[in-house]
Amino acid sequence: MTYSTQARQTLRNICRHHEETVIRRFGRVALLAETQLGAFMTCRLRARFGEAVQIERTEPFNEFQKVPSSVREAANAYAERENPYLPYPAFATRHNYPSAEQMRHRDL
Repeated sequence: MTYSTQARQTLRNICRHHEETVIRRFGRVALLAETQLGAFMTCRLRARFGEAVQIERTEPFNEFQKVPSSVREAANAYAERENPYLPYPAFATRHNYPSAEQMRHRDL
């Protein structure tokens, strides 16, 4: 994430000139490939702009590894419900799935 005009411009230049390293760009944010070149560009941005650049490392989301089966089952059942206008709280109560409030307070 870039916070200054100069950092955003440099990020745009990186994205334009190194398309093979840029997986996706979202305005002032870019997702770079996990390669040495991606790391080099990330370190270069931080060295040049300091705190005007926020760096985060992401990892793929594996729903079968991280998400409890009850949550996966609830999501699948809700996506395939008969009445598309039925809100989740009513659906969860009728079918004994975890409520949104319960899930909100449980870490993965």
